[in-house]
Amino acid sequence: MAEMTVNAEARSSAGSAAARRLRRSGMVPAIVYGGSRENAVVSVDPKVIIRVLRSEAGRNTILSLKVAGGSADNVILKDWQVDPVRDTILHADFQRIAMDQELRVTVPIAVRGEAIGVKTDGGLLDVVLREIEVECLPADIPERIECDVTELKMNESIRVRDLPALERVRILAEPDRVIVHVVSIREEEVAAPAEAPEGEAATVEGEPQIIAKGKKEEGEE
Repeated sequence: MAEMTVNAEARSSAGSAAARRLRRSGMVPAIVYGGSRENAVVSVDPKVIIRVLRSEAGRNTILSLKVAGGSADNVILKDWQVDPVRDTILHADFQRIAMDQELRVTVPIAVRGEAIGVKTDGGLLDVVLREIEVECLPADIPERIECDVTELKMNESIRVRDLPALERVRILAEPDRVIVHVVSIREEEVAAPAEAPEGEAATVEGEPQIIAKGKKEEGEE
C-alpha cells in the first residue's frame, strides 16, 4: 500500500532548454519507467522529492504517482540528481513496482549500543558497511536493519552473517563481509610527501573528497 502520493503532470518537450524552463516554473523533470508500459516523462514538485528523502523509509518509500488526466502507479524513487552548488533537486527517476513482485533495494544499517571494546578498552568503533542490498516484496521493505554492537570486544567484528534474520527479507551481501569492528587506536606517522620533479605538481594521497547525495547534474535527454 502506498505511503505517500506524488502528483505529476505529463510533459511533451525534452532537452536542456525545456528542463530549465520547467525548473524556473518551480517544477523539475522526471521519468517513470518499469513494468510492461513505456517510459513516461513527467514533471513533479521538487519539495515532494525532498519530503520523500526525509521520511522514515527514505528513498524506499512506496509512492502513488498520479499523472494529471491519467492513472496512478505504485512507484519508488529510484534515483535523483542534485545541483552540486545550490543543493536543489534537478531531476528524479521513478520505478514502477508491483506489490506482489519482489524487488531489490538498498536499506541503511543502524548501529546500536556502545561496544565493550570501546567503553572499557579504549578501542575505536570502525563502521565499514552503512547500507546493504536486500530482496523482498515492496510491503516488506525494512526501514533499516539493526546492528547491536554492545558485546563487541577489541579486535572483534560483526559480519553480514551475524545480522538478525528478517522475515520475508533476503540479504544479498556476502555473508563474510565485515559491517563493523573494534580496532585499537594507534598514532600513525605521516610521512612527508616526496618532492615532486620540477614542473610537476606534488600530490598527497588520502585527500578528503566531497560526496553529494544523489547524482550530479547530467545532460537532459
